[in-house]
Amino acid sequence: MSPNSTYWMNYAISVAQRAPYPGRRVGVALVSELGRLICSAFEGEVHGESWSRILRHRVRELGVSGAHSIYLTINTLSEAGAFELAELLNDVRIDRVFIGLPDPALTSYLSGDPVTERGHVLRFPDELQRQILDQNRELYAASGQSIECNPHYSTYRISEAVTATLVSMGFALTKDDVNAHRGRAALASLISHRYGTEVEEADRAVGDALAAAFDTKYGAYDYAFDARTADAGWADDFMSVYRRTSTRPLSAVNVLNVGVGAGHEATALFSDCPRITFADIAESGLANISGRIPRSRIVVSSAEDLSALPDGSFDLYVSLRTYNSSFFDTSAAAREAHRVLKPGAVIIVSVANGFMYTQRGWVVPGLIIPGTEFVDLYRGMDTANLIGAELECAGFKDVRMLPTSTEIYLSAVTV
Repeated sequence: MSPNSTYWMNYAISVAQRAPYPGRRVGVALVSELGRLICSAFEGEVHGESWSRILRHRVRELGVSGAHSIYLTINTLSEAGAFELAELLNDVRIDRVFIGLPDPALTSYLSGDPVTERGHVLRFPDELQRQILDQNRELYAASGQSIECNPHYSTYRISEAVTATLVSMGFALTKDDVNAHRGRAALASLISHRYGTEVEEADRAVGDALAAAFDTKYGAYDYAFDARTADAGWADDFMSVYRRTSTRPLSAVNVLNVGVGAGHEATALFSDCPRITFADIAESGLANISGRIPRSRIVVSSAEDLSALPDGSFDLYVSLRTYNSSFFDTSAAAREAHRVLKPGAVIIVSVANGFMYTQRGWVVPGLIIPGTEFVDLYRGMDTANLIGAELECAGFKDVRMLPTSTEIYLSAVTV
């Protein structure tokens, strides 16, 4: 993302700040090929008018038929339920679209949404998304996008657990420190520089903190809070993805399952597999699955470092809802997956893409914005696309995506 793009994102946020309060604060900037402002608008700039109507009026007055880019803080719905950005794009040719957040009223994917239908829509980075949330905190807090509607996810936060563990080790980091260094290597580097600790020691401390956090959150995970309780066919979805890439039954292949959690998925999918290995950094999850599938092999290991496993030894690598975990190094994990798989073997990973609204019994799609209490409807697809690119960089081919009601599957094969 270019520095110039960051400037205009910040500009759109500053424009939104001028919107009357209380009310929805939305800002937009339309920029020319030469990187100059064509026009801008904010919600309520003209009494009773939306940002979209104001901007479209200005565009017509200026005689503008096209622009290089648009920077919009919130992809809003009109009172009639239409996407206001879509209406603008019908009037003006715009090459690059940058979006901050989905409208707080969005709790499902709707037709006509430029973000999901246009393709190549770019997003504001996390720190700027958090600023937009602050501008509209009351609106998002009252929406279905608030994870307060899911007690498990609002209570057990990996970043908070990691922070608390590191503090108990003598590393007095703040929540903001941890959220700003969400990769394991980045967090270890911060500790090393701040406290003069050897990098290896800092990395071990971060690894221990992550293992403890995931053990606490997922070791005895209550699936009543899991979105898959609303999707009885999730295991069938997995098998459908597998059958697209292999004709061999699961019972005939050597399987590696990375990221076991509490063992629910593994029990449902791999109980009949005679050759199954489970790897996780959380020992309680491994203990659970060892009790449920006694013939399995368990390995205490992170996805990023499978050095305990030999090269080219597995036919199928599965990692469900792990590659979008907090502090996860997708690039390193993809390289390790490629290393341990045989030529022509299959990898299947998934991105969690929904949270159970436990009080109402339905699923809110999306992923949590780091450091917040809110779900971003678009983040799952963004994350899946990034993971797909990492798989290709690691040497996988034929990367395919299958979105379902609760998660997004990615499959590929080794070269």
